[in-house]
Amino acid sequence: MKLTDLRATFPPSIPFADSLVILSAISGISKASLLAGYDIALDEAKQNHLKHSLSDYVIGKPLPYILGEWEFYGLPFFVNPDVLIPRPETELIIDEVLNWVSRTKPAELNIIDIGTGSGIIPITLAKNYPQANVWACDISEQALKVAESNAVRHKVANKIIFKNMDLLQSDQLSQKTFTILTANLPYIPTKTLTKLDIYEKEPTLALDGGQDGLDLIRKLIQQIASAQMSIKLILLEIEYRQGEVVHELAREAFGQTSISIVKDLSGNDRLLKIENFS
Repeated sequence: MKLTDLRATFPPSIPFADSLVILSAISGISKASLLAGYDIALDEAKQNHLKHSLSDYVIGKPLPYILGEWEFYGLPFFVNPDVLIPRPETELIIDEVLNWVSRTKPAELNIIDIGTGSGIIPITLAKNYPQANVWACDISEQALKVAESNAVRHKVANKIIFKNMDLLQSDQLSQKTFTILTANLPYIPTKTLTKLDIYEKEPTLALDGGQDGLDLIRKLIQQIASAQMSIKLILLEIEYRQGEVVHELAREAFGQTSISIVKDLSGNDRLLKIENFS
């Protein structure tokens, strides 16, 4: 069977590019080979899998959940409806860490990621820094299970400590000295979220930041400021309209510490960056 034969059976409401991705994942044949006319042999199980996957797409299930994985910083990660789908904007956190470590060359590297979800940030950093001690924390036990499976997949499970906790519960930490703290917390205002296409498709727990989108970011900043922790670099992902407000929150909490807002490739405010806080 050729792709042209199957294409006629794809629901017209599904973009061909996405149908091709689904077919490639199920058949194990690369997209290039499918487009080149490679023979497709699907047994009954794979035919049913393809049918159900296309049906799920039609009713609005996000493509990454249908595939069961999505790419982040060049690495594949397991995803399911218990975790947020990785987005390219979050890769800016990795870029900033890599640049900071290259520039400052810290003697040791202890990293903690808050709200770790599928584990994309701590796992990517553990892959880049085998010598680092890495903590991955999340309030969701289901999300941590996904993160742990991703750590096993990328052979860094022995390098990461997974903790089920609400933001920065310092009483659960055996150390209070971290070189780097990263976080991609829920930051979408509730009223905004309910109008977005992702609402009720991805976990609300990982998206809803409260009335102004800053409930958890505000709480984490306050926790860091009061926990008497020594941290050299803090990176928090933010909603693109929150830069000015978040900068002020950080200034009030940390005084004259080096505080800046990092823009993404689209020129939008994307990260709160705090350096040399201790």
